[in-house]
Amino acid sequence: MEMLLMGAVLAMFGLAVSCLAFGAATREEPAARKEPVKAVAVNARFFADAPALPVAARNRVPIEALLLQIENHVRLEQAAAECFLQSPNSTLLHSRTISTLVN
Repeated sequence: MEMLLMGAVLAMFGLAVSCLAFGAATREEPAARKEPVKAVAVNARFFADAPALPVAARNRVPIEALLLQIENHVRLEQAAAECFLQSPNSTLLHSRTISTLVN
């Protein structure tokens, strides 16, 4: 019985502390201390300048080159899978391929 009573008292104490903290956080400052806030217009334009493009976006790679790299990567991965199926072991499973694309 004493443990139940102690739990109830601690719960009420926690609720009281939470209410005090919430009240302190949401209390407004007195009106005499508030100063009017002036809006400062730094730039009269609404839209900012266009962002500078990164180097990768300026140097475009032809789509054919990308497709050739992907096809080569797929061929190398298929060859690695066939090699693993012929003689499965843990070293082949966890070894890196010679593909330039990181997987």
